[in-house]
Amino acid sequence: MDSVQKLYRLLLIILIGVLAWNILPFLASVMVMLIFAFLFTTILLQSVDALERKIHSRAACVFLILGGIISGSVWFIGSFISNLGIQIKEFTKKLQEKDFAISLESLSEKTKNVLPEFLANMIPETHKLVTITKDSIGGIFQNILSLMGSAGGLFFVAIMVFIFTIILLIEYHDFKRSLVHFIPNKYLEVGLRTIYNIEQQISKYLRGQILAAGSVAILSISGLFILNQLGANITLIVFIGIIAGLANLIPMIGPFVGMIPAILIALMNNLGNDAAMLHQIFGFVPSPFYILDIIFMFIIVQQIDNNFITPILVGESVGLHPMLVMIVLLVGGILIGPLGMLFAIPAAGVFKVIISEMIFISKNSHLL
Repeated sequence: MDSVQKLYRLLLIILIGVLAWNILPFLASVMVMLIFAFLFTTILLQSVDALERKIHSRAACVFLILGGIISGSVWFIGSFISNLGIQIKEFTKKLQEKDFAISLESLSEKTKNVLPEFLANMIPETHKLVTITKDSIGGIFQNILSLMGSAGGLFFVAIMVFIFTIILLIEYHDFKRSLVHFIPNKYLEVGLRTIYNIEQQISKYLRGQILAAGSVAILSISGLFILNQLGANITLIVFIGIIAGLANLIPMIGPFVGMIPAILIALMNNLGNDAAMLHQIFGFVPSPFYILDIIFMFIIVQQIDNNFITPILVGESVGLHPMLVMIVLLVGGILIGPLGMLFAIPAAGVFKVIISEMIFISKNSHLL
């Protein structure tokens, strides 16, 4: 009988393990959605509370604020895609024209004349260069279209995060009161202080991140504007700057995300322009279509962000030393990737609060 029970328990453990293994990826996805929803809730909570004091309907406040944000986001994304689509169509027409091959041949010959012989010999023949360029550009646009086509999964995630955010914003204070009920009376004061400090840490971090994102957007727009004064002919610079700023919420990556559309737009706008094709950065380094100028500008923005903006604004917001911020970002990136970098600093801030409260309890346990 004992052997049968042991076998039954073993089978039950194996069954639970198999179920947990299969459910784990789904639970991880749900947890990520809930974390994003909690972050959005933290950002919007003060606005909802302030508006509720005037309207006296929390649900109405939540839908008004979220409706405004969604409307603005849809307008921004729609306008950017529409304008970019027009430029892609015009650029595709240019690729089919004979002027494209002539311009590329001219660029190839003039570049060979400038470069040393051993480098000039590495440049393919003109007809091969035209084919390679067309195939490369076509591949880039195909990848962009494929990425847009696979956005269905992201759309589902966005909808779920939106629903979770609505629920959290409407029921936030009820959830908080329910959580407090689980705290023993002995630790009630410490528990309330811990919850408050965690809220403050995350709120300050998010405000710091928003300021950092705004700073990166302004720096990117300013840099692109300066390049335009030098003849880069880059359109949609405000859109590109905002994209770089929003992407900056994932530290160290944002500025480079803005680089890709900037290079593509510079290439599309300057195709056939001999001056742009023969442009040289610093007066001696070939930078056709201002591509190296754009890369150099975004590297400067990234360095300013990594060394000054993020450590100062974000580090001070959670009370962490700038060096510790950099270490936490690197560890988060190594362990989990971009999402790890996104959540590393608030997680470190929460960990700091919990450790501080545990030290307080250990030192004052005789008073509790």
